[in-house]
Amino acid sequence: MNMYATVTPALVEELVKILGSHNVLYDKDRMEAYSHDETSIEHYAHMPEVVVTPLNTEQVALIMKLASRERIPVTPRGAGSGLSGGAIPVFGGIVLSLEKMNKVLEIDEKNLTVTAEAGVITNELNEQVKAHGLVFAGYPMSLETCFLGGNIAENAGGGKAVKYGVTGRYVLALEVVTPHGDVVRLGGKVTKDVSGYDLKQLYIGSEGTLGIITKAIIKLIGLPVVKADLLVSFKTAQEAIDVVPVIMTKGIIPTSMEFMDRLSIEMSCVYLNETLPIEGVGAMLLIELDGTDEGQVERDMIAIGDICNEHGAMEVYIAEDRNTQERIWAVRRNIAEALKVYSPVQSLEDIVVPMGSIADVLPELSRLSEKYDITIPCYGHAGDGNLHATLVKNPESNIEHWNIIEPEILRELYAFIVRELGGKISGEHGIGLKRKRYLKELIPAEEYELYRIVKEALDPQMIMNPGKILG
Repeated sequence: MNMYATVTPALVEELVKILGSHNVLYDKDRMEAYSHDETSIEHYAHMPEVVVTPLNTEQVALIMKLASRERIPVTPRGAGSGLSGGAIPVFGGIVLSLEKMNKVLEIDEKNLTVTAEAGVITNELNEQVKAHGLVFAGYPMSLETCFLGGNIAENAGGGKAVKYGVTGRYVLALEVVTPHGDVVRLGGKVTKDVSGYDLKQLYIGSEGTLGIITKAIIKLIGLPVVKADLLVSFKTAQEAIDVVPVIMTKGIIPTSMEFMDRLSIEMSCVYLNETLPIEGVGAMLLIELDGTDEGQVERDMIAIGDICNEHGAMEVYIAEDRNTQERIWAVRRNIAEALKVYSPVQSLEDIVVPMGSIADVLPELSRLSEKYDITIPCYGHAGDGNLHATLVKNPESNIEHWNIIEPEILRELYAFIVRELGGKISGEHGIGLKRKRYLKELIPAEEYELYRIVKEALDPQMIMNPGKILG
């Protein structure tokens, strides 16, 4: 028996009265784009019953009051760039897209903050604050498409997290609409606050399961004026990954330290029609440094180059101009898209381990690859222990075989990461729909029970993005 009511024509008319007809989508062809995110459409997509695009917080609150009254599930949606199925309406109902709430409301140079609506594209926000010599440093790799609200709901990270941390570090305040339709404002333009429970932290990384983030106040920092990039090649992937903790323990904090194995590089270069010097190369590290002191950045760059050479580097290339820097970063940013073209049937993973254990990950990936006869290209944010191992179906095997072995591989991989290395099954992509079964298997029952208690307390009708994180 379905615990939720269905969306009726009468309810659609109520939504039209709240939003206007241009902000309510009820046609299947127009709603299809809201049935999936960047996970596999074949495996996870599910059609909503209606899509709404509110213009302000007041409209979001009225929608939630209506949904609460009728017990209609609501799935909040940002740009749909997620990789865990977090924006997929698995129970139908209402998809609430924040795409039209996309304004930067205030840039406060005196307090180094920006106030923005949840639907602003992260790159557009950064372009606006850049004109003031400032930057939101916690942005993820998909900054050109993702929305600020989605970044916060996922506590998204990215390449610069080694030095600057992830999105949550920069969230000073949130405006949230609860499942009951109440509007709450949490935090403020202060950097220290122990005035009661820090409730905003409940919503950061909650994947839209506790409420809808409509606005945020974000802490900014001064824009670094000096940047240097190194592209370092190694004969083997293990040599490249082994040098990462060595660099991190030498007192130098790179802005980014990205790992790319040979297959990832090759696929991305083909996808972009680009070339990199990869003859005899098993893997590369892409290392970025930034700051305000050109001399210090140069000294750190030389020191890191020396460390790499001492630990088996084949070549250390310096990207001296912006064009070269953009070329090599484009290769890294486009690996995921390139692998999708190479093999549409795959599972992009997001494992994260303590820094001291990162060298132990690759042997386990090799073991699983051999055992199950699949390819597992690997790339990611090596400087903070977050790697994107990607399970790729063997073209010679059938889809039925893949559907059997994929969960077996993930179960083995996740168990190794959590139980043997003390890691987690997701560092930045989230649990969502894709990983919820494994989360329950791998965390202590007492911790899972706390999740359930929080969910039931804040969303007793279970209408807020149901089917994500928890069962």
